[in-house]
Amino acid sequence: MTTRQATRPAPAGWPVLERSILSNVLGLPGYAAILIAFGFTGLGVFIDLNRINGLGSIFKGCYFAGCVLAVAWVKRRALFGPIVQPPLLLAIAVPGVVMLFGGGGTSSGGGLADHLVSIGAPLLNGFPTMATATAFTLAIGIARYVLQRPGATLPPRPGRPGPTDAPGPRPAASGRRPRLSSRRGGHSGVGAPTGGPDRPPSARR
Repeated sequence: MTTRQATRPAPAGWPVLERSILSNVLGLPGYAAILIAFGFTGLGVFIDLNRINGLGSIFKGCYFAGCVLAVAWVKRRALFGPIVQPPLLLAIAVPGVVMLFGGGGTSSGGGLADHLVSIGAPLLNGFPTMATATAFTLAIGIARYVLQRPGATLPPRPGRPGPTDAPGPRPAASGRRPRLSSRRGGHSGVGAPTGGPDRPPSARR
């Protein structure tokens, strides 16, 4: 009964390589986690471009939340992608959203120069946010690599069947002891009638 009760909490958590940062929450595939970060970043860029014609607090919050959520929700086996994605996400998502929805210069005279400025300015403004998000994702990813090791849950399991095996040899040893005592008793019983010390003197008399 004790062994059954000890093994019941184990199935509550997902396998180490399949879980998210929480043991009881199944992780997302790598591509799904990257899409979440991309969607949050694109939404922040779109809102700020229409609001202030640049990158502001909404972009910073969405970008940071998307990167952290991706590295926390992804499966343990797919951590590498979300860990290294913040710089790539800023370099790909921000220019893409600016080119699609931004109001870069489209006149014939300075169209190319205005386009480059409209793409480069958000990248420069978003660099501090990118550095902060990268530091947080690296810290979370390294912590998950260290704490969520596949071998971390294996040592407790072989220790559990030990108590069930311990009582096995005890009845065998206890079963052998009465046999030894019976043998000793048999020898004493056989020698009792033949080795009577009082009869030989009376017979001689």
